[in-house]
Amino acid sequence: MPQPRILITSALPYINGVKHLGNLAGSMLPADIYARFQRARGAEVLCLCATDEHGTPAELAAAAAGQDVRTYCDEQHTIQREIGERFGLSWDWFGRSSSDQNRRLTQHFAAVLEDRGLVEERTDRMVYSVTDARFLPDRYVEGRCPICGYDRARGDQCDNCGSLLDPVDLLEPYSTISGSRDIEVRDTRHLYLLQTRMQDRIRAWVDQRSDWQPLARSIALKHLDEGLIDRGITRDLSWGVPVCRDGAPRPGFESKVFYVWFDAPVEYIACAAEWAEGRREGQGAWRRWWRLDEGAEDVRYVQFMGKDNVAFHSVSFPVTLLGSEEPWKTVDVLKAFNWLNWYGGKFSTSQQRGVFMDAALELLPADYWRWYLSANAPEGSDSAFTWEHFQSVVNKDLADVFGNFVNRILKFAETRFEGVVPEGGQPGEREHRLYADIGAGLAELAAQMETMELRKSAQALRALWVLGNEYLTEAAPWTAIKTDRERAAVVVRTGLGLVALFAAVSQPFIPFTAAVVAEAVGEASPAPWPDAHGEAALRLLPPGRPVRAPAVLFRKIDDAQVAEWTARFGGPEA
Repeated sequence: MPQPRILITSALPYINGVKHLGNLAGSMLPADIYARFQRARGAEVLCLCATDEHGTPAELAAAAAGQDVRTYCDEQHTIQREIGERFGLSWDWFGRSSSDQNRRLTQHFAAVLEDRGLVEERTDRMVYSVTDARFLPDRYVEGRCPICGYDRARGDQCDNCGSLLDPVDLLEPYSTISGSRDIEVRDTRHLYLLQTRMQDRIRAWVDQRSDWQPLARSIALKHLDEGLIDRGITRDLSWGVPVCRDGAPRPGFESKVFYVWFDAPVEYIACAAEWAEGRREGQGAWRRWWRLDEGAEDVRYVQFMGKDNVAFHSVSFPVTLLGSEEPWKTVDVLKAFNWLNWYGGKFSTSQQRGVFMDAALELLPADYWRWYLSANAPEGSDSAFTWEHFQSVVNKDLADVFGNFVNRILKFAETRFEGVVPEGGQPGEREHRLYADIGAGLAELAAQMETMELRKSAQALRALWVLGNEYLTEAAPWTAIKTDRERAAVVVRTGLGLVALFAAVSQPFIPFTAAVVAEAVGEASPAPWPDAHGEAALRLLPPGRPVRAPAVLFRKIDDAQVAEWTARFGGPEA
């Protein structure tokens, strides 16, 4: 049977600085966990991400850093890639929306859509700052949201209510460059994507996405029920994909670029082209993932993103792909997440509120954060990060359950069986009950992982760890060895098999620790995902193999650390 082929993309992290834990929890980490699971099951996986580098925030951040925007983006891309690697994010390629591949594809889509009657020039009324002597697209202008009244809404979207906006919609607008309220609305020419002409087709396409989960589907249908609007796809900026056709600048658009929300999703495709070129896979390699006429018919495409990105991915990007009338692969499953909040408010890159990925790694290794963020993934509703809850989850799950089991069985094997897998004895009734329980637990874990239910997957994994502790406590090899060494050998051999099994099924969540645990029982790396159940699933280790207890896997977080981190990063008052 051929291997399944799975294309996985995460929402692209924006270039303006290191991302916070909310960004990690809402797209990048779930995508990595799912990719690791599918690779372990033998699937052919292409997992892609990239920095989203165009638009006004990049220009503003570069100006604040005293750098030209290209230099700023070069530097920040490297920083984000390296931090992602330190968190164990196992992208097959981490690309850039400023790549030549994305420039060419974006210009291609614009030309094709125009040929199909879905792009037209319009005279637009846009916000102009007299003080700054320039138009203010998107995030160069802020003001009060006309929908909910939030007083810091951006020109493209309100972060409070999620409404998509145009700068002219804002009440009491002001320039984010100078703060000036000397604002006018003036005429300018722009290209518009005629989404209204695709309303029925997009609805039919969404209706066919039976594997979408409720959050993503509800957001898509909300926008369709409200009625699609034609969206401007160019902006008065200098940094971005130039508005060209057939290699030449479009007359009248020489000082304009394509809107970041038009070119950024195209980077999913361009990133695959970057991967093929960077890995010297051949020009056709990326096309078999994206072109239905070149092998992508059997690809299952899964996207991960926060709920604020769903509208663009469920409506605008499909308009681009389907409207082109070219055989592009469209998403099969859109997995959307709610927000991970910082106590009662939001994490915020612009306001530097919350813990950011670089600071998190200064405090604790990546697996502490990976486990907490997956076990408390904001799926059914928003979830709140608190230091006290983080402490509780780490101490109970990682230290008391997983780490405790691994260390006590390995230390017992070292001290009472010379540090090797013991032989002798036959499994008894307790072992056969364990095999059945492990088999049922593995089936539950695999089912939840397959449907991308992150919290339930973490619960199922923890339940397996609990089975190991319960078995060890009930079988009590430290008691059995006093009178029946062969019985103790059976228990230890079974326990060490559980250690190897736990390394295999834990690696999507805690890959660094799983590698250490696998090495402790003589495995070069965590084993593939177990297809068997019962005794075979334990992959009982060969008698005589050396094993050794690792250093403490997870140290408990104490109250003094919580107090220190609260003082540094804030707590309820933040």
